[in-house]
Amino acid sequence: MVGSLVRTTSDLKQIQRIVKSSDRPNRAEISRRICRSLAWFRVDGRLKPMSCRVALLHMYRDGLIHLPVPTRTNGNGRIKLSKSPRSDPGKIINGHIRDLPDIHLQLVKDRHQSGLWNELIERYHYLGFKPLPGAQIRYLAKSHNRIIAALGFGAAAWKAAPRDQWIGWNSHHRQKHLHLIVNNARYLILPWVQVNNLASKTLAIAAGETP
Repeated sequence: MVGSLVRTTSDLKQIQRIVKSSDRPNRAEISRRICRSLAWFRVDGRLKPMSCRVALLHMYRDGLIHLPVPTRTNGNGRIKLSKSPRSDPGKIINGHIRDLPDIHLQLVKDRHQSGLWNELIERYHYLGFKPLPGAQIRYLAKSHNRIIAALGFGAAAWKAAPRDQWIGWNSHHRQKHLHLIVNNARYLILPWVQVNNLASKTLAIAAGETP
């Protein structure tokens, strides 16, 4: 991630100058200024401030820069979510994938769906809930209007040796085409859903393959 932001010593010095600006910008403003200064944009021309803030946090932890105290704290990046009845365990579903008809993905679009997705991940995923950096898309997998899984995809890691070797691209190709790659940041089959082949089925649907 840091490598996508800092490519030269000059880049690092520019970041350090922005961080030390006399008007003392907060972390959000620092990330926006750095994105503009280093031309760090998405394919659609928008800035990439969230990905930039993740990279800045890594640089801060490595001792490369000093960041201002965050205006909002949540305990080492974790957000404490309360439990509500909507995420309570449901009736056990078991069997084979053929016994579970009408599997489909519901795009998480509104605040209610987002809150439910967050709560399910926090409550049942071993990594818990953390905001996904950068571009992202989230789904709730359903069957007969019952939620059976939760999926989240985010921006791809800048460098991943096994992935890059498998694709066979060099640094120039990676920089040019990385926006076409996504990272499956969270995948959760609810613990009371015990259905063979459900994981591959839902991932196939998410990839746009024929269900």
